[in-house]
Amino acid sequence: MNTVDAAGLGIGDDHPPRIMGVLNVSEESPYDPSVFDDPGEAARYVDEDLIGEGADIVDIGLESANKRFDVLSAEEELERLHVALETIESVSGDAIFSIETRYADVADEALSQGFDMVNDICGFADPEMPAVCEDHDVAVAKMASPPDIERPGAVEETDWAARKSPEWASQADYVDQVYEALKQNGLTDKTIIDPAFGGWSEAQTVADDRETFRRLREFRALDRPMLVSINRKNFLGEIADRETEERLPVSLAATSMAVERGAHVIRTHDVAETRDAALIGKAFTERSSATAEGVTVSQLDVRSTREFRAQLRERGIDPAFADDWQTQLLEVEGLDADASERLISIATEHGVDVQRASDVRLILMGSTGSVSDVSGRLSEENGRLGRLGEKLSTLLR
Repeated sequence: MNTVDAAGLGIGDDHPPRIMGVLNVSEESPYDPSVFDDPGEAARYVDEDLIGEGADIVDIGLESANKRFDVLSAEEELERLHVALETIESVSGDAIFSIETRYADVADEALSQGFDMVNDICGFADPEMPAVCEDHDVAVAKMASPPDIERPGAVEETDWAARKSPEWASQADYVDQVYEALKQNGLTDKTIIDPAFGGWSEAQTVADDRETFRRLREFRALDRPMLVSINRKNFLGEIADRETEERLPVSLAATSMAVERGAHVIRTHDVAETRDAALIGKAFTERSSATAEGVTVSQLDVRSTREFRAQLRERGIDPAFADDWQTQLLEVEGLDADASERLISIATEHGVDVQRASDVRLILMGSTGSVSDVSGRLSEENGRLGRLGEKLSTLLR
């Protein structure tokens, strides 16, 4: 995993999870507790409620990213920048200051006058943004987004058939599109990736966010630290049936899970509580690496065939090797004697070893490819074996 140095703050597997607190100087922003237009009041909020509560990074937004509002031009953002600059000059605490903007000109001006990093919610839609960040040698958070300066996060509305290929577009699901959006327009050496949780477009659903969260480890194949912004999001609130003001507990539970799945920066309005949840997630995360005499060996974070394929693909290796080499160990319980014998017969034909753990439990062992062949054959059967084949296919994705 590539570690990023953000103005002296290490971000990556070998460092604690970093907490990004939020300050808005945009009068239209919907979250009132974090919105200020007076630099003095804003600085007190940063010192007491963000840095004082454990924020490592303070992300300052010049405009609301809510899709209900008109997009400001670079010139309009620059007119508001003085409030942010006066704020950070008045802050007494120690933190990294991030400017949230989609414009390279705004980023350049902010970095020239005291900001330490950039949070680009349009995913380098401004083609000059990577060069500006490289020229200033700063970290930049890149949110998955189409190459459109006015449509942050709208990955499903991208013409992927033209942008990538018709064949790829016909098979890609939402998370595949998010992954590809992060790769569009490249990554700098100091890029932090953001998979874009939240309702960034009309096409994005809470089911999309749930699937992105479930498959969060896949993004580790991009070999960049990851930022997630899940605080009080709808996909969490729906699970627990809670409105925004009651979603802190579900946000904290998801924060611990996100860190365990590979997140390195958590963007939040609830700094103190989120910091604690992130530390719990880090404490129970198991990733192994060792270095001796300048040589490092790392155990790649792979828990599924899809994650295995992603790691191979990003390293220029045929992802089909995952089917041949990854061993699957599966337990099947509840089949009657006849169905068990039929399963054993099909599995044996395809090189999958079957052992009986009891009269009603079978253990299947084999490569992903061979187990996939078995699932395909089972899907052609009637009754419980047919349904078992369908479930096996789902597990192997």
